[in-house]
Amino acid sequence: MTKRDPFKYFKTSPEIICLAVMMYVRYPLSLRNVEDLLHERGIDICHETVRFWWNRFGPLFAAEIRKERIKQLRAHSNWHLDEEFVKVNGETHYLWRAVDHEGEVLDSYATKRRDKKSALKFLRKLMKRYGQPHVVETDKLRSYGAAMKVFGNAERQEMGPWLNNRGENSHQPFRRRERAMQRFRSLRSLQKFSAVHSSVHNHFNLEHHIYSRANFKLGRAAALVERRQLCSAKVPVIWRKLRLV
Repeated sequence: MTKRDPFKYFKTSPEIICLAVMMYVRYPLSLRNVEDLLHERGIDICHETVRFWWNRFGPLFAAEIRKERIKQLRAHSNWHLDEEFVKVNGETHYLWRAVDHEGEVLDSYATKRRDKKSALKFLRKLMKRYGQPHVVETDKLRSYGAAMKVFGNAERQEMGPWLNNRGENSHQPFRRRERAMQRFRSLRSLQKFSAVHSSVHNHFNLEHHIYSRANFKLGRAAALVERRQLCSAKVPVIWRKLRLV
């Protein structure tokens, strides 16, 4: 069965659409900032077009990235769980986030509360996709322990000073992007953007402060090639197999 062309009936080339979507999701830019940057390249579009493109193709690109990256993750890796406060129309909501031992964002989940029920849903979603973790490092929120007792893996939870720094630091890229968007207006838009943003961030997060300049440039070039392959409906996506050391 042939895969349906997602760019069918669109007059704009897939490369321009992909460029606009990736610029908006990856960098802390507003819709009008993306419009101005594309105008400098000779591409005349409206900022509402950028909004339509990101809503239409953002989840599609994120799903393709996530589907291939899941195959490379090990089920026994350590998890770091943390939650952050997000304002939605002036009301406080919570965005749960899980990262692995390498800083890869596994998943995010937006809720109105941070109780046991919300923690259960988040953990069930994670385990369905990635399996059982080896160690789960959290803060002292009691909802984590109560939810993990239901799954029977409470002994895998670890809490302590600075143990969950990786989970807390994972909020920083999203916070920078949130300020540029001037907050969110619905819980649904928060969930949708956080899922897309985490996948795109994982794809381009090469941790250049750890690797040598030569390896960083090699990984960046590979990530750019993969991103461009997303824009083609007829060419299969070529995913990076190289593990930087």
